[in-house]
Amino acid sequence: MIEYVKGELVDVTPAFAVVDTGGVGYGLNISLNTYTAIQGKKEVRLYVFESIREDAYTLYGFAGKQERDMFLLLISVSGVGANTARVILSELTSAELCEVIVSGNERVLKGVKGIGMRTAQRIIVDLKDKVAASGLAQDVPESGMQAAQNVNNEVRDEAVGALTMLGFAPAPTAKVVAAILKEKPDTPVEQVVKLALKQIK
Repeated sequence: MIEYVKGELVDVTPAFAVVDTGGVGYGLNISLNTYTAIQGKKEVRLYVFESIREDAYTLYGFAGKQERDMFLLLISVSGVGANTARVILSELTSAELCEVIVSGNERVLKGVKGIGMRTAQRIIVDLKDKVAASGLAQDVPESGMQAAQNVNNEVRDEAVGALTMLGFAPAPTAKVVAAILKEKPDTPVEQVVKLALKQIK
């Protein structure tokens, strides 16, 4: 079993990294978050998950243990494969994903490419207790957790839905909406949308 690969970062794209360790080049599938973390570095250490099947042997690399732990939890859910888990962890950081799961925000998960409502609900149901028990949720900034718990869920969901229909990505949109509602909890939906449009990049 390979725990991690440490060495020279020979090549990297948003989806794939090659790390030279002792003259052996390891090719690892990575998420966009890992790509952001290692881009521009000469030496890296990537934590590894080995996917071994009859027809393929694939390595997945992660910049931190937390991301790998979240990846392992995701692929434990029925219907979520390694590539789907990587896509989720490309759109959401580990901390953001914890927040989404703990707060039950299925709309954000459904906004990830390839994730339907049933899969989003299954991820939340299957992982809510596991995330809490694993201690991963402790790495979520307290302010983020408070925002998730305190905002008006109905207004939040309507605002995120409206902004998504306008073509904005659900994950960053949800963060902006939550921040607005945390600061002004009684803001009506239409006003939240107007304020969010000014902030979303």
